[in-house]
Amino acid sequence: MSPRRLPAALLLAAALALPLAAQHADPALAQALLRQLVDTNTTAAAGTTAAARALAQRLLAAGFPPADVSLLGANPNKLNLVVRYRGTGAKPPILLIGHLDVVQARRQDWSTDPFQLVIKNGYFYGRGTQDMKDGDAIFLATLLQFKQENYQPDRDIILALTAAEEGGADNGVQWLLAHRRALIQAAFVLNADGGGVDAVHGQPQFLAVDASEKLYADFQLSTTNPGGHSSLPVPDNAIYHLTDGLARLQRFQFPFELNSVTRGFFRAYSRLDSGQRAADQRAILATPPDPAALRRLSADPLFNATLRTTCVPTRLSAGDANNALPQNAEAIVNCRIMPGHSALDIQRQLVSILADPKITVRYVDDAGGIRGQAPDAVSNPPVQLSPEVMRPLQALANQMWHGLPVVPDMATGASDGKYTNAAGMPTYALSGVSIDEDDVRAHGRDENLAVASFDTGAQFYYRFLKLLTGGR
Repeated sequence: MSPRRLPAALLLAAALALPLAAQHADPALAQALLRQLVDTNTTAAAGTTAAARALAQRLLAAGFPPADVSLLGANPNKLNLVVRYRGTGAKPPILLIGHLDVVQARRQDWSTDPFQLVIKNGYFYGRGTQDMKDGDAIFLATLLQFKQENYQPDRDIILALTAAEEGGADNGVQWLLAHRRALIQAAFVLNADGGGVDAVHGQPQFLAVDASEKLYADFQLSTTNPGGHSSLPVPDNAIYHLTDGLARLQRFQFPFELNSVTRGFFRAYSRLDSGQRAADQRAILATPPDPAALRRLSADPLFNATLRTTCVPTRLSAGDANNALPQNAEAIVNCRIMPGHSALDIQRQLVSILADPKITVRYVDDAGGIRGQAPDAVSNPPVQLSPEVMRPLQALANQMWHGLPVVPDMATGASDGKYTNAAGMPTYALSGVSIDEDDVRAHGRDENLAVASFDTGAQFYYRFLKLLTGGR
């Protein structure tokens, strides 16, 4: 039984029965680590090794044994950091994962230097403040403070800060599972790259736990043509073929789907929402779902992405000269695929949607290679919500946010949790950081995070890990 179905009295009793540490997280330590991380460029071109080495030095200086601090990976420019905080071994380990790499940012696009942490109007500005150097700093600060306190958990806590989650070759979690599985084997995984406190105008609405996520897939759409002089235009233009196909994709809507996690999400959200939108969320849970309610909810981009697979063009290129008909045109289409489907399923569906034999659809792998056929592996099913994780989580939400409900969610994006889930380690994407629904700036211009939200997030993981590992 998931904790959201437990009687309120039982939840309250669980909260009171769970001992909390007398100490609190040190926000200054977490903030110092965030500054160090943001000030270190970890884009694909720069790599993660400099950041990983600097953090390893902090751990060694704090007294972690060298045998418990590992820098490793296939690519010297993309090393991963794995640290083990030793417990009594009464319970199996917990694994914490976070990626060190960030997407590119151009100085001319930002009001501040994206690779320098700036505090402005109560916000941290810098690339990675939302995705996800905040989580990395919080995880590491928690372990460093545990070390300062000589805290002895009843289980080992493993932290893996890794490379290439944002794309490219040498994904750190994938490599560790393939080559150093024993180093990170755990009963379950906490991933700060998802979930968190959903807020509206600064007011917390619920604490989301990502217990499912979509499958990420890129496809290259291409068409070729003999070309020719632009003074002699012909209707058989490569650009026309491609853009006509993309227009058909724009008009297409993938089928509506629900799974155990998204059903739980809409059931819980309908109790928090009001008016027509709350009624619509209840109506789509009926059998059959109400078509009008489904249309209205689908108009909201977040709800639409929770209800179905989405595919959208993100890059276009065509032609070689201004005065020549294009001999080629290409587009990248990014798909976020509902659980239970494969990239190959969607590749075949794209061919049908585009409905043009002159448009070739190929799969783009994580390293950027082009393949004729996408993988046929079906994405992971939703995670079963374990009471071992969910009961202390709801208890802590009761204490920190005065009864804030915990809501299961499906990430509309994708994370390294796809690797740990596939490896048989149930993975919960979870954060104590609060972000407004209409101010999600991950991967965007002027990415920022409220200082107070970050500090609360540090308190959350400090306390949550103590609840999961003995609480004293």
